[in-house]
Amino acid sequence: MNRATYYNYIEERLITLCTRVELRGKINILDYHIHSENFYRDLFNKLYTWNLENLNSQIHNVEAIDLVDKRNNIVIQVSATNTKSKIDNSLSKFSLSSSEYSGFNFKFISIAKDANDLRSQSYNPPTGLTFVPATDIYDTRSILQDIYNLDINTFEIIYQLIKSELGRETDALRLESNLSSVINILSKENLAAINPNMNINIFEIERKIDFNNLNTSKEIINDYKLYHHIVDKIYSEFDKSGCNKSISVLNSIKSEYINHLSKLSGDELFSLIISTISERILQSFNFKKIPQEEMEMCVGILVVDAFIRCKIFKNPNDYNYATT
Repeated sequence: MNRATYYNYIEERLITLCTRVELRGKINILDYHIHSENFYRDLFNKLYTWNLENLNSQIHNVEAIDLVDKRNNIVIQVSATNTKSKIDNSLSKFSLSSSEYSGFNFKFISIAKDANDLRSQSYNPPTGLTFVPATDIYDTRSILQDIYNLDINTFEIIYQLIKSELGRETDALRLESNLSSVINILSKENLAAINPNMNINIFEIERKIDFNNLNTSKEIINDYKLYHHIVDKIYSEFDKSGCNKSISVLNSIKSEYINHLSKLSGDELFSLIISTISERILQSFNFKKIPQEEMEMCVGILVVDAFIRCKIFKNPNDYNYATT
């Protein structure tokens, strides 16, 4: 389904941008902060049909304002610092003497962290400037919510913009990956012939599902746990020949889990792992094209297998998935 494909890609790219802005800021690498102004200008223009311009390209380092839409009377600050004092300081920069922006609506975009707590705070915008925290503060979560509700035509426009601006660096040089090697083999297995009475410790898997609040992902895990032994067989064949494919594949899945653990949890994190692993496989040189539904199923099977093997998500006390 195109809507799901577009959303999964957009979600993964925006969350990755959010994470990288935050991490690079901590070591004082600020190039992403600067480029984000133009990125959010273009994104918001297409998402909300505004006419934003980057004021810093006209007047260097304008205090409190990065983007302006004089047609719709909007001024926006784009910031990696999402504190109440940051917003208060920005609002204080507007004064009655600055009549140029009288009647404008101030908005704030947090590009690095969730800003939900800021929406419940009280602020004192100067006379002539409107600011409603509940609707005028944006972050990755709120932007994704607005994107999710788009009509399919606008959805595709946003998808193409994100892909153009935030596409993976490896798009131009497709690399071979062990993930794709395993998916290629798994896609040829006769999954319909699986014995549903496999002897893994189902009770322990259920405990881990509940422990991590995987409410909607539970159905996927319960469907795909049946194929744990097929994945185990594939990994064992690689290991017999001295290959490291099983280790590298499991580590790849674990790295995606760790990369997003600070931002997401539960079902959102589980869904994102499947999405990002799927994207990595699509970018691999050695991926043999199969129908998208089959590819997503195979990726889901690998992620569920990693879940069972304790590679992703927290384990309850004394967790033991071994055969009973």
